[in-house]
Amino acid sequence: MKLSFQQLFFILAFIFGLFAVMVLAKTVLIPLSMALLISFILYPVVKKLEGWGLNTLLSAFLSLLMLFVIIGGGITLFSAQIMNLSDQLNDFSGKIMNTLSEAIVFINSNVHFIGDLNREELVENGKDWLKESSGSLIQNTFSGTASFLTGLLTTIIFTFLILIYRKGLTKAFVAFGDDKHKGKIFRMLQNIQSVGKKYLSGMFLLILILGFANSLGLLIIGIDSPFLFGFLAALLSIVPFVGTTIGATIPVLYAFMSSDSLWVPIAVMLLFWGIQIIESNFLNPKIVGSSLNVNALVAILSLLIGAAVWGVAGMVLFLPFAAILKVICEEFDQLKPIAMLISDDISGDNKEGDKTSRWVEKIKGWFSNR
Repeated sequence: MKLSFQQLFFILAFIFGLFAVMVLAKTVLIPLSMALLISFILYPVVKKLEGWGLNTLLSAFLSLLMLFVIIGGGITLFSAQIMNLSDQLNDFSGKIMNTLSEAIVFINSNVHFIGDLNREELVENGKDWLKESSGSLIQNTFSGTASFLTGLLTTIIFTFLILIYRKGLTKAFVAFGDDKHKGKIFRMLQNIQSVGKKYLSGMFLLILILGFANSLGLLIIGIDSPFLFGFLAALLSIVPFVGTTIGATIPVLYAFMSSDSLWVPIAVMLLFWGIQIIESNFLNPKIVGSSLNVNALVAILSLLIGAAVWGVAGMVLFLPFAAILKVICEEFDQLKPIAMLISDDISGDNKEGDKTSRWVEKIKGWFSNR
């Protein structure tokens, strides 16, 4: 195939323009993308409610209400532990300041680079600095919370609209093709919905497994609020690679600040290290990876590109986007090589992996069909 300079220019211009639009319009595109994925998993619920005789509007409202009840129940379940943890933050800040001041005085006594340092003076200076910086911290927190609530409200509205207008949107997308390709486009849209539903149901199952495994391990070690830290780490695992590390760091730091023994944070570190090995090598590839069918190279590129374009939201969204792109490319002969590059089957058939993941697909079906 001969690629002309004009074709190369148009391809590069399209890619550049696409990323420019994604960056400039991210305040709209991020909630819209989140709403699209949420509507994929709520679609079977809406369809079931419609089968019981409810209209589309009421079915969409009840499905969103059910989602809020589940999320609100989880927040209520951990609210007491969250309040408990917030009460301990003042004690932890004092402990951190004392530890830092002792470390600075020790270093200065051995490597003298500043005059005589007084530990009490360092602690007082640290407290004054915290008071001075608290104003900007509160301002940034308020701004971030307002942005989050705005994005959440926009996502809810988009999800509701996608659910009630899904039939019209499907007909509109199918109408873009001619008569002989309408069936192919409709099948492609069905596959996209299936990929999104399997990804979210797989992530939900993975969060449950990791949450209970983390919590049980922390409970055995003797960490306070084990279920809070266990499920927080499981939720952060939604962000590939980075989220798992952050989720493990938080309980390790908590164990270091709340325990006098050094073995407790070491035990927590070993616990999350072992669970991360199992999650990375078995659970994630079989539960989530089997639904996405995306190879590791594309997954890492999706993580880096998503972080550069949309930040944390991009790190979460761009991996299922890569799987959706693979589904789209598989329906067009000219784009099938791109689908092959994205697919995890590029190295050949994995018959043993298919056998091993049968039970996982069955468990995921319990959640997706409800």
